[in-house]
Amino acid sequence: MREKFYIKIIRLILLSIFLIFSVFPLVWIFLTSIKPADEVYTFPVRYFPREPTLEAYRYLFSFANFGVYFKNSVMVSMTASIVSTYFALLSGYVLARKKFKFKKLLILALFFAQMIPSYLIMIPQYSMFSKLGLIDKLTGITIVYMGIGASFSTIMARGFFLRIPRSLEEAAMIDGCSEVSALFRITVPLMLPGISAVFSFSFVNTWNELFTAVLFLNSDRKMTVPVALYSFISKAGIKWNVLSAGLVVALLPTMLVFAFAQRFIIQGLTQGSVKEV
Repeated sequence: MREKFYIKIIRLILLSIFLIFSVFPLVWIFLTSIKPADEVYTFPVRYFPREPTLEAYRYLFSFANFGVYFKNSVMVSMTASIVSTYFALLSGYVLARKKFKFKKLLILALFFAQMIPSYLIMIPQYSMFSKLGLIDKLTGITIVYMGIGASFSTIMARGFFLRIPRSLEEAAMIDGCSEVSALFRITVPLMLPGISAVFSFSFVNTWNELFTAVLFLNSDRKMTVPVALYSFISKAGIKWNVLSAGLVVALLPTMLVFAFAQRFIIQGLTQGSVKEV
């Protein structure tokens, strides 16, 4: 019993140290965002501001048009995540329930597609979207984002479908439901944890994506949050308090998504951890 007690104490200490190192950057960013400009560059470093201020946040939304960038990111991320999650459910259902030729090969192709670095396909994408007139348009970047995590989302959705007995759908079809009706009335409600997991990961990846957005978006009014934060870094210098304020605001949507969907995400990840059959 004494050995178990010591093990628990050691584990608690190690977890506390890990938590401190994990949370400290976020706390430091927040403290920097509420510092006056003259306190940011003080030496020795002053961890807590003497006179906390929201000056950086006022500048962010008054002069930097951050509200426009935030709205653009919300529109693009929500649209791309909802549509990609919907198609991932359909494709995951087909891969889990249907039998057809080259099924295993297609699943392997989805796995290998995740290994391809995104920057390798940026030039062909840019050339194709330029000919379609979709450069510097939110519609174009939304379409690109729909395909970025398609393979990963499909594999996740397939794993969730494999955990749900097919007999439930067969029983619904015996009672008069069509296959599509059984899918959306019986299986999808049971897959809410899995759907939350797929949507959350898709949203976070889309919200934080930078390189594709920098390539596809040129005008100031079309920028997303990551591009706007990147633009704050210039040769003229970096306003660290303003950049930190932007980071704090940029973190809020992802924190809210995980806060509301945390329970479903944990259930979904556990639900999707099955052997390939």
